[in-house]
Amino acid sequence: MFSAKSLSEEQVNTIRQWAEEGATMGMIQRNLDEEMGIRLTFMDTRFLIGDLGIALKDEQKEEKPKPAPVDEDGVIDVESEPADESLEPGGEEAIPAPAATGKVTVTLDEIQRPGMIAGGSVTFGDGETAEWYLDQLGRLGLNPAKPGYRPKESDVMAFQRELERVIKQKRLF
Repeated sequence: MFSAKSLSEEQVNTIRQWAEEGATMGMIQRNLDEEMGIRLTFMDTRFLIGDLGIALKDEQKEEKPKPAPVDEDGVIDVESEPADESLEPGGEEAIPAPAATGKVTVTLDEIQRPGMIAGGSVTFGDGETAEWYLDQLGRLGLNPAKPGYRPKESDVMAFQRELERVIKQKRLF
């Protein structure tokens, strides 16, 4: 794991400047590799940004999370924003949302495949779908329905937030 202490003050200032200019996490990861010769995984880049106390522009714009709207059937309308963590467990297994409106839909299968802790499906904001799974080693995987499909970074982040919320809601862990 990379340590923020191994960066010079000049490198830290450069990273801060990238963030102030509106760079995304992926852009900072790429810039670290191309300009500083520091090759990090996306997660290590996130940890580094956090260790340095840098807030990205998107993170600065986010307001306090609002509760997701719930209809009379207990179905939660999931948007690409974080949902309120205080929602009570229960309701439907699926969390549907219209696919073409930029919303992310996460479902949790009731019966899991052998060797998997959890699994289900996700529909990203652009309407593309994928099966997701969490194996016994804690690795998260996606199998897109369309070969070679790669969701937008914002959809991946929304998927991860909603997956975490759904798993907590169902008290799987």
